[in-house]
Amino acid sequence: MKVVKKKQADGHVHLDATASTSEVSNALNMASEQFCAQMNIQPVAGKSPAEVVSERLGIKDLDSVVAPQAAEMLVPQALNKHNLIPAFTPQPKTEMPLKRGRAFQFTLDVLPKPTYELDDYSPIAFTIQPFESDEAEIDRQISQLAQQYISFVATDPHPVEKGDAVLISMRTTKDGEEIPGLTTNSRSYTTGLDLMPVGFDEGLFGMEVGETRTFTFEGPGLDEDFNEVMESYETTITLLEVQKEVVPVIDDEWIAKNMPMYKDLAAMRADFGKKIDEQRMKYYDDYKRNLAAAELSKRFKGSIPDEIYEGSMAEEQRQLRRQVANSGMSWEDFCEKQGGEQQVHMTLMVSMRNKLVQGYCLDAYYKHYGLSYNDEDLDDSCFQLNPRNPHGVRLQMERNGLGFALREAAERLRACKHLVEHADITVAKSGGTASQPTFVNM
Repeated sequence: MKVVKKKQADGHVHLDATASTSEVSNALNMASEQFCAQMNIQPVAGKSPAEVVSERLGIKDLDSVVAPQAAEMLVPQALNKHNLIPAFTPQPKTEMPLKRGRAFQFTLDVLPKPTYELDDYSPIAFTIQPFESDEAEIDRQISQLAQQYISFVATDPHPVEKGDAVLISMRTTKDGEEIPGLTTNSRSYTTGLDLMPVGFDEGLFGMEVGETRTFTFEGPGLDEDFNEVMESYETTITLLEVQKEVVPVIDDEWIAKNMPMYKDLAAMRADFGKKIDEQRMKYYDDYKRNLAAAELSKRFKGSIPDEIYEGSMAEEQRQLRRQVANSGMSWEDFCEKQGGEQQVHMTLMVSMRNKLVQGYCLDAYYKHYGLSYNDEDLDDSCFQLNPRNPHGVRLQMERNGLGFALREAAERLRACKHLVEHADITVAKSGGTASQPTFVNM
């Protein structure tokens, strides 16, 4: 991407950017993939997102639908060209639509992120709740383990009803050909759990032990073009037993028989607890850093320009609307549940001010102490964004030109860690009520 930078008298930076045809194509591809993800449309081998969307939704020109999002995806790449960190993400301006196969020219008016100084950089003091092991979570995991070892035993015979567990023999065919996965001499099956199509369960209802019944049911299949279709299956069922579930009691005897790597139940609980604590400690560390950042923000003095508030609010609203749309809820329904659109706006304003103030205070603290972030800070920042796939977040941000945002997050996280390391921290008595403010965008 070619980007020409020009500083303006009012402190803004004007960028004239030209994205190449390949960069335009990549942006459209990413925007198309994002659209499919939002619409819960799964990729199909051998077909482009545009082809799949055309078949599923009847949209003939997906590029034109996602072009605005694709243009926004080019903005970080332009900022990265001159290592600009904006006070808020600017919107691209253009006199030509973005189209595949041609270069795309756009301009950006960037307000660089301001810097502030604090009057006091001395260690902060705050109170935290003690870290305690979660015995309830250990119990839950042991309960889940027991569910994996459920057995079935015969119970008093009666006509099969919804929710019954049964032992059956079955032979199933489609177009006269036997289906191996649905043919067996003995299988335990529980009705009413949607494990099989509704018609299959309905065919079992009312059967008595020893009875044999033949019936057909509709089930999913794939045609020659790998499109999902409903197909007819014929099955012959013999009801061998009506059963009941037996959930094992996880005790020392069960441990010795099924999980001999543990000495006893106490040893297994200790191991489960250790792994749970290791995971929860990451969130506990975040909790401490949240409190530290909130305490530091009390030292903020000065004013934040209205332009930054307005631009940051607009960006936050766009992101919130996308999150709401991705959840499948309408914006109107979301606002109604939150007490109205005015309440949503007020909540965003308060959150945005806290976010901006904390961020600027951490920037000042980072600079004052001459700190430097490391690779671990980058990974930890990505973990905060997506604990399930932090590595994927990092790759995606770097690929999308959001390296400056990742670096900013890592710097602020490093500042938070330094704050906590040098803070005067009081641990409250167990069961206390130390406040836990929401911390956004370190």
